[in-house]
Amino acid sequence: MEAQLVDRLEKAVARLEALSSSSSRGFAFSDAGAGEDMASDLAIKALDDLIADNVARVSAAAEKIGGKVLDATKVLQEAFSVLRELLVKVKQTQKPDMAGLGEFLKPLNEAIGKANALTEGKRDAFSNHVKTVSDSLSALAWIAYTGKDCGMSLPIAHVEESWQMAEFYNNKVLVEYRNKDPNHAEWAKAMKELYLPGLRDYVKKYYPLGPVWGTTSKTTISAAPKASGPPAPAAPPPPSAPLFSTDSSKPSSSQPKQGMAAVFSEINSCGGSLTSGLKKVTDDMKSKNRADRSGVVNVVEKEQRTSAHAVPKTAPPKFELQMGRKWVVENQIGNKDLVINECDAKQSVYIFGCKNSVVQIQVSCQELGIHLIVFAGKVNNITIDKCTKTGVLFKDVVAACEIVNCNSVDVQIQGSAPTISVDNTAGCQLYLSKDSLRASITTAKSSEINVMVPASETDSDWGEHALPQQYLHTFKDGQFVTTPVSHSGG
Repeated sequence: MEAQLVDRLEKAVARLEALSSSSSRGFAFSDAGAGEDMASDLAIKALDDLIADNVARVSAAAEKIGGKVLDATKVLQEAFSVLRELLVKVKQTQKPDMAGLGEFLKPLNEAIGKANALTEGKRDAFSNHVKTVSDSLSALAWIAYTGKDCGMSLPIAHVEESWQMAEFYNNKVLVEYRNKDPNHAEWAKAMKELYLPGLRDYVKKYYPLGPVWGTTSKTTISAAPKASGPPAPAAPPPPSAPLFSTDSSKPSSSQPKQGMAAVFSEINSCGGSLTSGLKKVTDDMKSKNRADRSGVVNVVEKEQRTSAHAVPKTAPPKFELQMGRKWVVENQIGNKDLVINECDAKQSVYIFGCKNSVVQIQVSCQELGIHLIVFAGKVNNITIDKCTKTGVLFKDVVAACEIVNCNSVDVQIQGSAPTISVDNTAGCQLYLSKDSLRASITTAKSSEINVMVPASETDSDWGEHALPQQYLHTFKDGQFVTTPVSHSGG
């Protein structure tokens, strides 16, 4: 009897503590709409648990690493804290228009901007960590989903797609530090589990169709009014475009031309006016009629001409769909935000002459009502030609992925690829998903080819396999027998 009384007393104390905790967070439950308020409170509590468990795990690993990894992780913490504050305000606020939504989400946009700013400057040992944080924080933009016509994927799909972009760099951290420092590997694993299944399952359970705005609240949000008087001095440009911009996004082909493309565009627009100031060459000005010129070329002049012709010419960059059948990505330098998100199985992708860039070929999606229709997301063929230090991330390919004349490239397959060929390439990291393990890989005149495969279906670690680049040929039974040469410690 005494044990039963003690048990009942403990349960009563637990209920009182739960009520006290709910009250301290500022959630008052009234008779009208009590069920909705309780659901909102449970959603906030679940987010608190996600932060206390998953974000704390990432932070603990970052504390052991320090440096820019710790700085980026602190921004991650700040962004999740801002997300919590916004979700508390959503229930108390009427659904705003697009301008008001941008104003409402400004604190989150600023937090994500801090992460983007950390990616600028010269690359260092922690660049992949920082890029992982920066790209992954776009997953928090699910809160901006306002309906099927808002131009965004459903919140669950948005979280998954955002992590797929960040996972490219997260895998680099896992591979690089797997046998060097367990703290880095723990940080990378904790990052993945924060989003998959962490944030994805949270959104799936509490906000599958986006945030639920208040209906009876008097609080409204509108864009900040323009201040009168003389304009303030222009602020320096932000590190990247705002994540929650109210302007509709434009395809890459409609963006203002830059670099050499702008030069050629201006030349074409000038037309005949470009040559209007040129003088006509008369007979006495021609070299063959000038007495001060002879047919002998001196050494200095010859060297000058040789050096002039030795200057390499840089072709203008391209990012376009040609004739509706072929995506062309050429001469992109230092561009890590190249995304092809509208493709089908009849199209091919040709990537040529890119350096220090990342190309992502994403799955094509469409929202119909409350259903997300995911198309095959396949392209017919992908060719990577004469690229250096470039990463390519894609879902599925129908025919083959070809890597030719490249140096230090990373290729990650998230779906399936029947054939992968590597020709005349030095340095290639292939990341295969469990669906692409049956792919046939052919190599020719290539070196330093490493294939990364999942260690297991549940473990986020990778197993590394080096493909042989040397072979032993022996004559046996009337024919040559070829076997790969293995190196100890390789």
